[in-house]
Amino acid sequence: MDPKRELTSVDLAALVTELNRYEGAKVDKVYLYGDDLLRFKMRDFDRGRVELLVEVGDTKRAHAADPDRVPDAPGRPPNFAKMLRNRLSGADFAGVEQFEFDRILTFSFERGDENTQVVAELFGQGNAAVLDETGEVVRSLETVRLKSRTVAPGAQYEFPASRVNPLSVSFEAFARQMDDSDTDVVRTLATQLNLGGLYAEEVCTRAGVEKTTPIEEAGDEEYRALHDAIDDLRTRLRAGEFDPRVYEDDGAVVDTTPFPLEEHEREGLDSEAADTFNRAVDEYFHRLERAADDDSVEEAASSRPDFEAEVAKQKRIIDQQEGAIEEFEEQAEAERRRAELLYANYDLVDEVLSTVRDARASDVAWDEIRETLAAGAERGIPAAAAVIDVDGAEATVTIELDDTEVTVDVDTGVEKNADRLYTEAKRIEGKKEGALAAIKNTREELDAVKQRRDAWEADDDPEPEDETEDADRDWLSMESIPIRSSEEWYERFRWFHTSDGFLVIGGRNADQNEEIVTKYLDKHDRFFHTQAHGGPVTVVKASGPSEPSEPVDFPETTSEEAAQFAVSYSSTWKEGRYAGEAYAVDPDQVSKTPESGEYIEKGSFVVRGDRTYFRDVESEVAVGVQCEGETRVVGGPPSAIEDRVATTVRLQPGRYAQNDAAKMVYREFKQRFADQSFLRKVASPDRIQEFLPAGGSQIVEE
Repeated sequence: MDPKRELTSVDLAALVTELNRYEGAKVDKVYLYGDDLLRFKMRDFDRGRVELLVEVGDTKRAHAADPDRVPDAPGRPPNFAKMLRNRLSGADFAGVEQFEFDRILTFSFERGDENTQVVAELFGQGNAAVLDETGEVVRSLETVRLKSRTVAPGAQYEFPASRVNPLSVSFEAFARQMDDSDTDVVRTLATQLNLGGLYAEEVCTRAGVEKTTPIEEAGDEEYRALHDAIDDLRTRLRAGEFDPRVYEDDGAVVDTTPFPLEEHEREGLDSEAADTFNRAVDEYFHRLERAADDDSVEEAASSRPDFEAEVAKQKRIIDQQEGAIEEFEEQAEAERRRAELLYANYDLVDEVLSTVRDARASDVAWDEIRETLAAGAERGIPAAAAVIDVDGAEATVTIELDDTEVTVDVDTGVEKNADRLYTEAKRIEGKKEGALAAIKNTREELDAVKQRRDAWEADDDPEPEDETEDADRDWLSMESIPIRSSEEWYERFRWFHTSDGFLVIGGRNADQNEEIVTKYLDKHDRFFHTQAHGGPVTVVKASGPSEPSEPVDFPETTSEEAAQFAVSYSSTWKEGRYAGEAYAVDPDQVSKTPESGEYIEKGSFVVRGDRTYFRDVESEVAVGVQCEGETRVVGGPPSAIEDRVATTVRLQPGRYAQNDAAKMVYREFKQRFADQSFLRKVASPDRIQEFLPAGGSQIVEE
């Protein structure tokens, strides 16, 4: 049995009950690991330190973790984490809600100056969005733009379309959903009632209904038993009556549930009890991670990766995605056909709706309306004969038109009912667009696996790797790249090393401009700035901050790269211009003392004397992933970056916002690196964004 890597809707419903017990806890700090794991460090006055983990990547989970098990704090917080710290530091945790029965959790935080919500989407590709008090997206890990919904900074957050909630559905609605199916009982519960495979089987077992029973053979007795089993599940979840379990198969964890499952007992799985479901989830994912680490060590030692298994997996995913696309097309076409049938039979449908509305206006009961229509059908009245069902609870009537059943809302006219069906068709087509994008990515993954396999097989007799000769390694094809990093003093500024090896630093804002001039500009350095307003202070360092300063004759290439750095990170880029002008002076020409009667703002300065100009300097940067020695993202002038990294992407001013451009670069790197784990840890979109100029960008096609 494969281990579970994503929490189910039932799991989340149970966790919501327990996590709300931490209401009132104070947020100390927020961390982001890679591009998918958030850690909220909080203090609860009754329980002490609380560590809330929310992961939205390949593993999808949300739970409070044992403080001794949380990962060490990452070195420098990425922009997403900085933004969350600014909004949540000192805030109170106000609770968490599950959106209907979907795998979406909304964490609420309250502070005197502003309230914030963090929405965790624990399905599909996974995502996390930060919302302000109005529900507008402040920032999201991934930007989503589909016909059906949008999740992007500045837009109102949109939840996915509502689905049937099995925990709140009435028996009548439950029976209708079951009757509408054309498959067996367990598949209907799993898909149409959204219980998922495991809990659909569990409900069948507890209800004493054979799961493979075809729907046409199931009746009121089976439906009642199944609905009662679901109602019992709902009662236990809402009351918090849990008996949590962690399940093992041959000593390896495979599942965790809020109460024992008869299905797992049948399979002979061993189980361990836990005090709370939250502790069970924490224990489960802790042991799952340890097992994954052990597997990684074994895989690294194996002689050949199992390319065939990966190819088969990607092909299997493509088959599933193609099937989903066909299903979306059929569903959308069916909704459009229903809408067209309403217009084609306008008079008949209008007569039915008018008759039912008039009866309801006269306080005629729904049962009496149903009987009247049945009597009219027996007398051969076409409008009455077309009605096959009347649902008083939903205020709908189902009409048969050309052998097709169409359910219409009694309180609206023919046009609005048709518009609703057309809208539903468009929503389904939006899901198809998402599936098409997903299948494109899967095909690219398949091609990448085949290329790695071909590259492996082309080397019939590879020589042993020399661990000391990094320069000879094919970093992009390596299955496991060791991470080696350290924190340097200059990394909080903009920075790069020239092709001649000199460190260049630049300010990110007025405060850093001020700090660089007053604290880090030494007499043998070289000062650069642009003619354009709003550029960074740029300094080529002759020595480190603790080293003695000696005179240096900076090479021309270093000066040209520093000038390009100054231009590219100035307002020249923001304005969409592809070239600008910069100048260089000695440090003693730069002063914070204005002329008499003048005033200098923070971050500004006075330059006196002759200047060396660099004209028509190209606005262009390169962002790359360095693997030799230190492993990190680096960025700056292309000539300084491209020879010292495993791979690069060039950018120019363009139309994509800074965070969107960073994600585009990240996706480009994902296609090139075999070791996706290394890439997530070293070159996440937030780390890439630190090296992108403010304003719009676009990738330069090479």
